[in-house]
Amino acid sequence: MPFEADLVLDAHATLGEGPLWSERERVLYWVDILAHRVHRYDPATAENRTCQLDAPPGVVVERTRGGLAMGWKRGFAGLDFASGAVDTWCHPEADRPQNRLNDGKCDPAGRFWSGSESPDKSGGFHRLDADHRATTMLTGIGCSNGLAWTADGLTMYYIDTVTAEIAAFPFDPERGTLGERRVTIAVDTKEHGWPDGMCIDAEGTLWCGHWGGWRINRWDPRTGKLLTTVKLPVSQVTSCAFSGPKLDHLLITTAAAGLSDEAKKRQPHAGGLFRIATGAIGLPSVAFAG
Repeated sequence: MPFEADLVLDAHATLGEGPLWSERERVLYWVDILAHRVHRYDPATAENRTCQLDAPPGVVVERTRGGLAMGWKRGFAGLDFASGAVDTWCHPEADRPQNRLNDGKCDPAGRFWSGSESPDKSGGFHRLDADHRATTMLTGIGCSNGLAWTADGLTMYYIDTVTAEIAAFPFDPERGTLGERRVTIAVDTKEHGWPDGMCIDAEGTLWCGHWGGWRINRWDPRTGKLLTTVKLPVSQVTSCAFSGPKLDHLLITTAAAGLSDEAKKRQPHAGGLFRIATGAIGLPSVAFAG
């Protein structure tokens, strides 16, 4: 049977992104970047709660001590979702006000990685350690997006959307350092759209949202082969995360940004949350050690 994507929340997000499944709370955290909101969606009740901020968030992750950590317009910070209180930590790109931290995740040791979106490719890709100090690991980034580690922690997959590539880096899980970049998948953007956010499953395959592509693609980064395409009724597919008690459902964020008024009429559910029953078991998210 082919995979099918079902609409679970008609959120009408302007730029839905950064889905994070919390096994602790059994909810999905996600952001609407342009609306300056962090959302908390509970699949059991279909309730979606919102935390309003005064600047654009790019991504949130859980913290081992409770609460959330965030990459946003003002760098790295802690976030209390219930009150909206922000604890500012550091800003690795404070000298580049045109940039904003975008997608991110935590590595197997609990270090928080997030890169920036930059109109002039002046962005960086940064590692935040438990002491709340950031180290820039890559430079010359245009739009930092998808990020995933293999189950053994020895390979990191990474997307800078403007390259239209999914790259792999040898990863040292003890030191949190990267080896030499290699391209595992070169995406034909005319056919698939631009690679955006992604996650990895227990089989080591990548599930990737494609901006402008109306789809989630499942790629095997070891062979470069496309395994599955799941079509969605919206074009701007941004990211995905495995969810549920068995991590066997994919929750997908989408956007209405970049669509004309006519296109929005043809895509009435643009910006919604969608779900796919995958059968593939995902890997759990890691909380920030700080």
